[in-house]
Amino acid sequence: MDPTLPIIDLHSHLLPEQLPAMDAPGFPRLEGNGERRNITIDGKFFRAVDRTAWDIEHRIEHYAQAGVGIQVVCTVPVLFSYHLPAGPASQFARALNDQIAEQQQRHPKHVIALGTLPLQDTELAINEAEHLAHDLGLPGVQIGSNINDRNLDDPELFEVFAACQDLGLSVLVHPWNMMGKEHMPDYWLPWLVGMPAELSRAICSMIFGGVLERLPDLRVCFAHGGGSFPFTIGRIEHGFNMRPDLVATRNPVNPRDYLGRFWVDSVTHDPKALAYLIEVMGEDRVTLGTDYPFPLGEQDPGSTIRALDPAPELREKLFWRNALEFLDLSPERFGLGE
Repeated sequence: MDPTLPIIDLHSHLLPEQLPAMDAPGFPRLEGNGERRNITIDGKFFRAVDRTAWDIEHRIEHYAQAGVGIQVVCTVPVLFSYHLPAGPASQFARALNDQIAEQQQRHPKHVIALGTLPLQDTELAINEAEHLAHDLGLPGVQIGSNINDRNLDDPELFEVFAACQDLGLSVLVHPWNMMGKEHMPDYWLPWLVGMPAELSRAICSMIFGGVLERLPDLRVCFAHGGGSFPFTIGRIEHGFNMRPDLVATRNPVNPRDYLGRFWVDSVTHDPKALAYLIEVMGEDRVTLGTDYPFPLGEQDPGSTIRALDPAPELREKLFWRNALEFLDLSPERFGLGE
């Protein structure tokens, strides 16, 4: 490891030390007071987390040991709460956003925060996006790969994306509510199989639905290496060419033409897969991500990139330059660059 090389982790998750207490049912809670706590929903266990999930000072120190100086933090997807009533969900999102923005304000050289939106209601989501941009100074948002089974080409969601473009908010898309999960209850298959499919679903929806075509200045990054999309682009393009009557119904542009128009993170867990991902997406559109602090994430931040032994210019792009370009943040803000 080169201790002098700056590293930004674009994809990590952060909880508040105590989740907002909501009167309405269905909202997650963080139970316990020790170094290991449980996320519960209506009293039912969902997941155990340790202090790395909420203790920002501990996280900064832990990251520093791995050579990472800056962490981009966003909420844990179970807190999206898209399926809950819009009013309380909007209040929940506001509380989460104010809390995560506070961490960015307290640690401006180490923390970049992304907000969350109540996407079940277009007007409330746009109002919250304006709060993020104008009041909190956050550079972007994290959203799910689908919203209550609505794909990301949904007309109402387009209004939110248009607002994000106008507000200069970057959009990180994270897999959530995996399709077919009811048919694969064993072997952790929703996470091993469903997550990669979810991201391809999201990318294809934004391409074929014309979202990226109609919003050319919208900055979008797809987590977990873009899932299966980069590795099946040949099949996707072939389907576009052979059955345009089914595929090109809303956008006549070849899906391959959008490579280079969006970003992906590096969470592939395989140097050969990462090398292919960089070849397909372009060296300016892949950025270090870990999914910290969860088990499907990269446990040694940057290890897959280091295994490639990239040339210095590419290493710099993967470790921090591409992340700042996606977020539209100046390197000088963090003491980076020439």
